[in-house]
Amino acid sequence: MTVSDPIISARGLGVRFNKGRRRNLRVREMLFFGSKRDPNKTEDSFWPLRDLSFDIRPGEAVGIIGKNGTGKSTLLKMIAGVLIPDEGTVEVHGKVAPLLELSAGFSGDLTGRENVMLVGALHGMSQKTLKAKFDEIVDFAGEQVARSIDSPVRHYSSGMKVRLGFAVIAQLSHPILLVDEVMAVGDAEFRKKCYGTMEKLLAEGRTLVLVSHNEGDLTRFCTRGLYINGGRLTVDGTVQEALDAYKGLVRT
Repeated sequence: MTVSDPIISARGLGVRFNKGRRRNLRVREMLFFGSKRDPNKTEDSFWPLRDLSFDIRPGEAVGIIGKNGTGKSTLLKMIAGVLIPDEGTVEVHGKVAPLLELSAGFSGDLTGRENVMLVGALHGMSQKTLKAKFDEIVDFAGEQVARSIDSPVRHYSSGMKVRLGFAVIAQLSHPILLVDEVMAVGDAEFRKKCYGTMEKLLAEGRTLVLVSHNEGDLTRFCTRGLYINGGRLTVDGTVQEALDAYKGLVRT
């Protein structure tokens, strides 16, 4: 792949959810409904995203902008491979560091120390690397986490789990960063650490896709914006153009 080739490429991307319950995974649909299920059936389903097409090139910093419930986080999950699209394709040419739902991979019965090793290993970090970076990870997560690092994570607050999750994922050398409102969590000291880490990673040439409602964060880190409205990609331009559309300052 050359620098000019997309590192993320979406074509006609869409995902369908079931009303009143969590989305069925495709494998489950095939097992229970087989080929008789009509993929366009709408009585019990809706499309939070449909017909999205865009390219993101290496080193770009792109903000995903829109109201709550417009599918921004769902889009990140499809890029990360957590959700399978029901229509279209998304191709990702590089490993992904997912800074989203950071506490989801933790086991409540394991200690913070054990979870660092587990989550880091699941994302491809070697035991040698994790041991070498362990003190740095715990220091980043903060004093409260450090005091509880050998206690089961089920006793941690949600903020403590997010801080520890960010500290682990931020150590990954993966070229693509997917960030979902992470910097809105925690106190001023933690946000300062997050900002410093993001700036360092972007300076290294990483590719960023950021979901945030914070205009300051979006303009600080992103040069390009994708504005999603009604499940459709309405504006693909500068981050300011996307923000203006979001605020209703320009027609879409």
